Amino acid sequence: MSEPDDTKLMERCNNGDRHAFELLLAKYEKPVFNAAYRMLNSPDDARDVTQTVFLKVYEHLDQYDPKYRFFSWIYRITLNESINWLKKTNRLDALVEDTADTAGGPEQEATNEQLSEGMQAALMTISPDYRAVIVLKHLLGCSYQEISEILEIPVKKVKSRLYTARQLLQETLIARGLH
Repeated sequence: MSEPDDTKLMERCNNGDRHAFELLLAKYEKPVFNAAYRMLNSPDDARDVTQTVFLKVYEHLDQYDPKYRFFSWIYRITLNESINWLKKTNRLDALVEDTADTAGGPEQEATNEQLSEGMQAALMTISPDYRAVIVLKHLLGCSYQEISEILEIPVKKVKSRLYTARQLLQETLIARGLH
C-alpha cells in the first residue's frame, strides 16, 4: 500500500469508514509495536503504547494533515507516547541488565542472541532522543529526511544525533565487552 493510499484511507476514516481504519491498523500495528518495543524494551509496555497510539490516531483523525506522510505522523505519536510512558513509569534512566543465554544450541546462535540482547540493553542506556534516531534509522529503515519529518527536526540535527547515538552505543558495547 502506498502513501497516497494512506491519505485516501484517512479521508475515508474522517468520513466514518471503520473498515478504512481497520486497514490502517493492520498495516501499521506491527511497525508501531516494533518502534515502541525498541524504545521501551518491554513487550507488555509496547502493546499498551501501541493501543494508546491507535486510540489517539482515531481520536485525532481530523488533525492529520495530508500534506505530510501518514507514517511520519503515526511514528511521531508512537515516539511521543513511548517517551511519555517512560516518564510516567520513572524509567527514563533505568538500565537494563543483560540476561544469560540458557537455551544452549550452536555457539554462533548464542553469540548472536547475546549481541542482540547486549545491543538492546545498550540502546536502553541512551536518552530517548538518541534512541529514537537509532530506532528509526537502523531498525525501521527510515531515511534522514523521513526521520527529520517524524521528529520535526532539521536533517543536520538528525545526522548529529545519529552520530552521537552511535558513539554512545559503541562506548557502552565496548564497556560490556560486546564490540
